[in-house]
Amino acid sequence: MSMAASTPLSPGATIGILGNGQLGRMLCLAAARLGYRTHVYGPDRDSPAEQVATVATVAAYDDEAALAAFADAVDVITFEFENVPAQAAAFLAAHTDVRPSWRALEVAQDRTKEKTFFAEIGAATPPWRPIDSLDDLKTALNTIKPPAILKTARLGYDGKGQAKITNASDADSAWKTIGGEAVSSTRPYAILEGFVDFTREISVIAARSRDGATVCFEPTENVHTNHMLATSTVPAAISSAIAATACDIAVRAAVALDLVGLLAVEMFVAPDGTLLCNEMAPRPHNSGHWTMDGGGCDQFEMLVRAAAGLPLVTPMRTVDVTMINLVGDGIEDLERYYTDPTARVHLYGKAHARAGRKMGHVNIVRLKKS
Repeated sequence: MSMAASTPLSPGATIGILGNGQLGRMLCLAAARLGYRTHVYGPDRDSPAEQVATVATVAAYDDEAALAAFADAVDVITFEFENVPAQAAAFLAAHTDVRPSWRALEVAQDRTKEKTFFAEIGAATPPWRPIDSLDDLKTALNTIKPPAILKTARLGYDGKGQAKITNASDADSAWKTIGGEAVSSTRPYAILEGFVDFTREISVIAARSRDGATVCFEPTENVHTNHMLATSTVPAAISSAIAATACDIAVRAAVALDLVGLLAVEMFVAPDGTLLCNEMAPRPHNSGHWTMDGGGCDQFEMLVRAAAGLPLVTPMRTVDVTMINLVGDGIEDLERYYTDPTARVHLYGKAHARAGRKMGHVNIVRLKKS
C-alpha cells in the first residue's frame, strides 16, 4: 500500500510500527492526533502499544507470512526499537517504504560499527577496543587501563550485557558476566570502553525528513542509576556553545546515515567542554519524553511527521521540565504525583511491576527561566 515517495500520507492512512512496547504506544497516540491509523507488530500479547493501536499483529519477527501481511496492510513502516533482525527489516523493505532505512538500524545495532561511525563523522568517543575473546580483553586492558567497562557489541541496553572492570584481575569474571564463555560465531562479540572524566551526561534528538530537512530538540541533562536513566532535565546546565555543538553532531550523524526519522545521541561532557559520543538510537528516546509536556511538537509527533512525509516544525519549549522514570516499585509514588499540579503522568499499561521494568514516567513542569 506504499504511496509515491513525494506524496505525504493523507489522514486516515496507516503507519506500521515494528515493535509494540511503550515507545510504540506513545507513537500510536501521536499518530492518532494527526489523524493516522496505526498497526503495530511484535511478539508480545497485550503489549503497551497493542492497547492503543488501531490494529495489532502478534507474531515473531521471523514469521515471513505475518510480516508480508503486515507490510501489505500499511502505507509506511517505522521502528520503535533498533534491535530488529536484519532479515525482517530487509524483508519489509522489499514490500513497502521503511523509515529509517536498514543502514541506520545496522549501525546502531552494533557498538563497534557505532563507534567507527562516530569517528567517520569527526565525533570523538571514549577510548575503546573490539573484543573477540578473553585473550583480547586481557591484551586490551594493557592499553585501556581500568576502570573500564566491557559491553556486548549487540543487544545491550539499560545496563544489560555490561560488566565493570575495576582491576585487570576482573577480566575473567567480566567476560563470564557478559556471556563470553558461550561466544561462537559473533564477531566482534564485545567492546572494552575506558572510563572518562565528565561533568555531566547529555543527549540530543535530531529529526530528518525525507526531503533532507533537519531540526533538533535542545539537549537534555541526564542522570543514570544502575545504568538506567533516572531523570532528564531541560534546560541542561551547559553553555550555548556546547549545546550547539551537540546538536551539530546529532544532525551530522542523521545526514550521514541518510536517516528519515529520529536520531538520539548520548554524550559525555568533559571538564574542558569536549563532547564524547557514547551511543545513538534511530528512534524515540527515553530522554526525549520531556517533549511530551514541554510545549510544541514532541518527539513522537516529529517521528510521525518524518515517516508520513509531513513538514517538520522547529521544536519549541515553553516550560522547564524534569522527566522522572517510574521503574519497578517506583510506580508506588503515583498517588503523590496525581496530587501534584506540576506533574504530568504517563503510564505504559504494564500490568506487573518488577525490578528494572519501566512502568511509566512523570514530567514535572515549571515556569521557564531561560
